[in-house]
Amino acid sequence: MGRLDDTVAVVTGAASGIGSACAERLAEEGATVVTLDVTGAVDHLVDVRDEAAVEAAFASVVGDHGRLDAVVNAAGVAGGGPIHLLDGDEWDRVVDINLKGTFLVDKHSAIHMLAQGHGSIVNIASIEGLEGTEGGSAYNASKGGVVLLTKSIAIDYGRRGIRVNCICPGGVDTPLLRSITDADGMEPYRDKLREQHLLGRFGRPSEIAAAAAFLASDDASFITGHALVVDGGFTAGLHVGLLEQLGM
Repeated sequence: MGRLDDTVAVVTGAASGIGSACAERLAEEGATVVTLDVTGAVDHLVDVRDEAAVEAAFASVVGDHGRLDAVVNAAGVAGGGPIHLLDGDEWDRVVDINLKGTFLVDKHSAIHMLAQGHGSIVNIASIEGLEGTEGGSAYNASKGGVVLLTKSIAIDYGRRGIRVNCICPGGVDTPLLRSITDADGMEPYRDKLREQHLLGRFGRPSEIAAAAAFLASDDASFITGHALVVDGGFTAGLHVGLLEQLGM
């Protein structure tokens, strides 16, 4: 018996990485899972920047299944750089997918959840939405927007039975992260980034999926408006290796 038995869930960005892991975990927990992405073997090919396509996909889900209990909003892209080197079109691409896309998916989720009087929305943000990083610019801005959008939506719809939370992962071993860290010349950066996680490793997509399944389920029935940090200790504080000198 799973925590999400007899529920219908939508996962965006479900073709790979965190989204794929979330779709798998929610199904393991008993949910009927409908997958969305812009490419790949998913139920609906949807660009989350396209409101008409998002609206049609959610209408189809409710038409086919009669309800919408949970949404995990994992569609996202990397991108950024120092702003004096950042092209405006690249800024728009990152912010439109990560932030506008989250808004549109949340909007059309909320419309159906309002009609039925309940639902849980889980947005995937980032620790880079909580603190700055070198060259983060567009990505940090978009994910910071997701964190505050999540809190605002939670305020608006809490008394209508809709819970809205977000997850702020640290570095997670996904194709998205590898597209950055495996580039030529990035090995030293990758190693430093990994070591700043107090557990000494990057996260696994399944670990973010476990948090998403919890927030989507009734086990989190008194949690809304929360940004859950799942980062292997990255944001806990600075690790400089002092304890190693003490034999620890």
